[in-house]
Amino acid sequence: MREYRRLITIVLGMTVVAVRGMGTAGALPPAGITAPDFVLKSDGGRNVRLSELRGRVVLINFWASWCNPCRQELPLLNKIYAQYRSAGFMLLAVNVDDNRKDAQAFLKRLDLQFPTLFDGNKNVAKLYGVDTMPATLLIDRDGRVRYVHRGYYSGFEQKYQQQVRELLKE
Repeated sequence: MREYRRLITIVLGMTVVAVRGMGTAGALPPAGITAPDFVLKSDGGRNVRLSELRGRVVLINFWASWCNPCRQELPLLNKIYAQYRSAGFMLLAVNVDDNRKDAQAFLKRLDLQFPTLFDGNKNVAKLYGVDTMPATLLIDRDGRVRYVHRGYYSGFEQKYQQQVRELLKE
């Protein structure tokens, strides 16, 4: 039991160090503000600009290949995207791995339908004040942050679905 606690302490400590190492300057944006605009290259090779998605409900998910909760969450987000994309929903998975090849190796095992954006220099993560992994924001059709989620726990996907449905009805 003592070894288990020690291992948990080490893993938690490493996660805090890794997230702090992203150089974030603050907390995630609060609900109600306009989401900061950004442009990132997608896994498909095209530039994606957040402001060009106005009129859609957008879920932004910051993730990394070393983050176990992220690995659990991405396939579930894929299901949500498949269910709501035809209703005006867009999902952007922003990867913050230092080495893009780490993310690409992980992504090869998944069949994600939504764009993965690469933020290796972490400029967008810093702009958004990402302070935990994963970090998820729901943006309404007017470009305002409406919901902010830190981390991932089993059952969050039901909350995301409910919030996406709510925003799509507006």
